[in-house]
Amino acid sequence: MKLVVQEFLSLDGVSQGPGAPDEDTSDGFTRGGWFVPHMDEEFVDLAGTWLAEADALLFGRRTYENFARDWPTMTDHPFAPVMNGLPKYVAAHSPTKADWDPTTILSGEIPAQVAELKRQPGRELQIHGSALLAQSLLAAGLVDTLRLVIAPVVVGKGRRLFPDGGAPAGLRLVDHRTTPGGLSVHTFDAVGLPEYGHYGAGA
Repeated sequence: MKLVVQEFLSLDGVSQGPGAPDEDTSDGFTRGGWFVPHMDEEFVDLAGTWLAEADALLFGRRTYENFARDWPTMTDHPFAPVMNGLPKYVAAHSPTKADWDPTTILSGEIPAQVAELKRQPGRELQIHGSALLAQSLLAAGLVDTLRLVIAPVVVGKGRRLFPDGGAPAGLRLVDHRTTPGGLSVHTFDAVGLPEYGHYGAGA
């Protein structure tokens, strides 16, 4: 399977709490829900086509617990049958209830276990949110594709997908579009380490 990271970002790179004020209040974050005003029908349709490519989902503990709480009750949502039915894997360094069936808890050497999952037959192993997990797997060279959806808002504080001191990564843009709600959607393939060069006379 191909490992695909899907993240909602603000213009200043915040990935924390895009969906609701109480989605993720860790570290005192009080500005959640910043992505929602910019969602539109075109983006929802696009997200549905992405989800249709998934054969499994991979989460960090915090995102899993939030999704496991909410998705089983969202029976009228068009994505619910897929989200609830797909195999789910959780990278957890602390005890986590696996009560959103079917769920498998990964522990120990997470990169090695994710690499093993990628060797399984299938299309996409998708990470939704779970920025810390995405960072670690990008640093390990395991991410194949990033789908970044950037909202036209500056949040000003919060956890970022690409923090200072993060691992460098080379990317190739393979698709981009904007939606009527102002979302900027970028799809990148990972291509290893970035290249560096000189600009100017004699370059």
